[in-house]
This record gives sequence, C-alpha cells and structure tokens, in this order.
Amino acid sequence: MDLIILNRNIRLRDNAAFFYGSLNQNYRVIYPYDKNYWTSNGRSKVQLKFFLESLEELEGELKKLNSSIEIFEGDFTDLRNYIEVKYPNAKIHINHTTETNYYRNNFLAFKDHFNRHNRLFIYSDFGVQTGSVNRDKWAFEWNKLMKKKLYDLPKPNIKFFVTDLINITEFKNKIKLNLKNNIQRGGSSNAYDLLNSFLMDRSNGYSRNMSSPIEAEHSCSRLSPHISFGTISVREIFQKLESFYPFSNNKRDLNSFRKRLYWHCHFIQKLETEPDLESFSMHKMCDNLREKENEEFIEKWITGQTGFPFMDACIKYLRENGWINFRMRAMIMSFASYNLWQPWQITSPLLAELFVDYEPGIHIPQVQMQSGVTGINLPRIYSVTKQSRDQDKNALWIKKVIPSLAMFEPDDIHDANLNDDYIPPIVDLKESSKYARDKIWSIRKDQEFKNIARTVYLKHGSRKRRNA
Repeated sequence: MDLIILNRNIRLRDNAAFFYGSLNQNYRVIYPYDKNYWTSNGRSKVQLKFFLESLEELEGELKKLNSSIEIFEGDFTDLRNYIEVKYPNAKIHINHTTETNYYRNNFLAFKDHFNRHNRLFIYSDFGVQTGSVNRDKWAFEWNKLMKKKLYDLPKPNIKFFVTDLINITEFKNKIKLNLKNNIQRGGSSNAYDLLNSFLMDRSNGYSRNMSSPIEAEHSCSRLSPHISFGTISVREIFQKLESFYPFSNNKRDLNSFRKRLYWHCHFIQKLETEPDLESFSMHKMCDNLREKENEEFIEKWITGQTGFPFMDACIKYLRENGWINFRMRAMIMSFASYNLWQPWQITSPLLAELFVDYEPGIHIPQVQMQSGVTGINLPRIYSVTKQSRDQDKNALWIKKVIPSLAMFEPDDIHDANLNDDYIPPIVDLKESSKYARDKIWSIRKDQEFKNIARTVYLKHGSRKRRNA
C-alpha cells in the first residue's frame, strides 16, 4: 500500500508524489486538514476556499483513475497515529513545500518517525533546492530543473478502496465557508485557461501594464494563486512558455514574465534556507528598529482608513478581490513599515491573510525587502501621492473603488486634500518619510552593519551569472 499525502501540490500533471506513489497501482490519496494551520501565520478563509475548489476538481480527475481524495481531520501527529494503526507497512509519498514554522514544526516529528523506518519519500519542489545550497550555482541548477522532462500522469488504482474518512464534498458542506467576494476560483483547468490566454493574448503590454492597478488585472498572468497552491507546476509553465516563445509577437513581455518565474523560486529559496525569517529580520541589526506597535495605525491601515485615497482604494480592492498587482503590494507594505513605522512581524500576517495567492516564501522576504530590514536591498519608500498620480492620473479607479469620492477633483484626491469630506490623513507623508529614512540610514552607515550585510548577501543574494 502507498499513501499519497497532499499539501500544496494540488494537481496530477508533473507531480512527483503522485507519479511515484501510484507506480504499484495500490494507493490512497489523503489530505490532512489541520484547522490550526489554516489560522496560523498569514493563512485565511479566502485561501482555504481556493484550495478546496482545487481539491474538488482534483477529486474529479482522480475518479477517472479509480481513486479519490480522503480528508483526514487532524495534524501530522494525528495522521502518524492513524497511519500506524491502519497501514503499518505503507509507503508514504509527499512533495516538499517551503512553509511557515507551524507547518514545519508540526511535520518534523512525522518526518522523523517514518524516516526511521524508511517509509517516507519526500520529493523536492521544483525550482527550490533543499539541503546545502550554493547561491553561485543556484541559477544554473534552476534552469536545469526547469528543462527536465515533466513527470508522467499517475497510474490508475487496480481496485477502489472503501474509505473510513470523509470525502471532499462532505468536508466542504461541513465547514461552510460561504464567502462573498470576487476571489479567483481554484482548479487546474482554470490555471491552464489563464496560462493559454496569457500566452496567446493577454501578455501583450505585460511589461508596461503590470504596475498599474487598472491594467494589471487583465495584463498580468493571474497564475499566482495557482502556482502557490500547485494546481500547475512552475516547470510546466516554463516549458509551455519556451515552446510558445519563438512564435510570439510579444517576446519582450514574455521574457519579462520568464524572469519572474525565476524570481518566484529565488525568493522562496530565502525562506527555505533560513526559516527564522518568518520572525526575525534578514539583517539582525534591523530587529530593533521598530519595537512598538500602534494598534490604531495598524487597524486603519489594514481596513483602508488611512485618509490617503489611493492607499485606501488599494486595500479595499485587495479585500474584495484577494489580489492586487505587485507594485501596489510593495507600496502598501512600504507605507506600513516606513510612514507608519510599524513592526513588519505584526503587519506581515495581517496583509498575507488578504491574499488568495499567499506564498510564505515570497511574501515574507518581500515584506522584509519593503521594510528595509534585509541589509542587502536599498531602502525604497514609496510615495503614495506619486503612485496615485502615476497609476491613476484622473483618479477614475480610485472613484470606482471608493464611490463617495466621485465628485472630487483628481488633484485633491491624489494629495489627500479633502478637508472634512474624507478621513483625515493618518500621518504627514513628508515628515514620516524623513523620520524613517533617517532611522534606516543611521544604522546602515555602521561598519558592523556592512559586515553582516555581506554575510546576508552570500547566503541569500541573487547572482547575475546564470551559468556555472
């Protein structure tokens, strides 16, 4: 008997655990639902909804293979005990995923237990390297992995098992999410539709439009939640892109997208290499920068009540759609860390909860980057008023998201000069930016800071050389 344990690789195609776990054609597919995981650092119901939709579609595909998904309710300790009672000789197959400490610590005892009996097989996630990592050769290895042949589809079960666990339909009815918003739907079929439409059409103007909250909704690939939850593999996206590229009229845009596939894995590698980044700054001298939190500031920021219309519109759009483009994500975090001067450890999970595409390995390093605590990236303080003018000149998008501002002039909206007709600005932008800039640069000048930064670069920095 083989057991295939699902985590965040919810697909049949190019899935190592499914491929190897099905070779004997005598397997069960189990998803361990741990309710504490789904309320841990950054996790939320909007992500769970997408995840369950993906599981539901996968269930339909598995039925064609004389199999199904079984939902086990409990953590990895509970699952270990269940397996030992029910299947004491089973081989266990699972794909590695870079996760937060809750998952990592919970999985550790499970892994150690079955490793002692040589029953656990963990397969590396594509593009992210486990164990000792040489950053000078990382790009070379990444390219090599991307070009490897995709795993074949799993083999069908010889016989269908009568399960003692509940199925996905029963589970969905049990937890009753009932969310009312516009988040993307899960499932591999939606991932392939998005990829095909992007390659064929929507990529036109991608390089130019990705920074705009107006244009990005259409021009970005919108594959991020599918990549995060593994309804499609990065490797398959890469290979489909490579095969389409020679025939495309949008080579510049597709090349830009290809680079972002690389950066996707590059950032995840940081958390994989150093799990403590979830709680501690990449540069240790930065952990003392922001010691106190202001609950009122944080609440107004995360609910879109800062008094800066463009910032508030970004947050409100994000809360409704579960997604916003990267430039706006960076600005939102920059505002919290610089202008509000709040600890990123507090704001990071609150922001993550809003993203349907939350990927810890990208989110956490990016949060640190936009908070000026990596030591290897120059501090970048986004001007909310500048971004407002640059990205929404006539304030049409802002007015659409916040209809109460429909009668105001664009300049007054951009400058947050609305008197008593809108929320008073939470801070003075110029003063708060200067304060943050002075605080950050006061420690960056220190020689010890520079020495530590060099060590950080050797561990996490990107290398320009793609070949070795």
